Amino acid sequence: MTRPGSPLRGESRLREVEAVFGALAHPSRRHVLLLLQFRGGEMTAGEIAERFSCRWPTTSRHLRVLEAAGLVSVEAQGRERLYRLERERLLSVAGEWLRWFDVELPEDEIEEDAPGRPV
Repeated sequence: MTRPGSPLRGESRLREVEAVFGALAHPSRRHVLLLLQFRGGEMTAGEIAERFSCRWPTTSRHLRVLEAAGLVSVEAQGRERLYRLERERLLSVAGEWLRWFDVELPEDEIEEDAPGRPV
């Protein structure tokens, strides 16, 4: 059993971050996640495959990477496989990593022409 502050817990969390961001690294996998999000959170493998121009083995490979990262779950329903978006997992892992950057800079450290800077 690992304690929250133990090195093993940190290594485990780092592996989770690497898996999630590795899955997000490919545009087709990001597209699958968006597709699931905007189609109610779940779709069959066939419905997902219809939306892509690549061959089925390629789509299947992308779905396996997303599943391994915990970003989708899959359930067999007869001959079909139903994929569900795991929003909480995505928000938990990616959100935790992004929080490292949630720091307000003192006004004198912000560049005058910085994109997104309020005018």
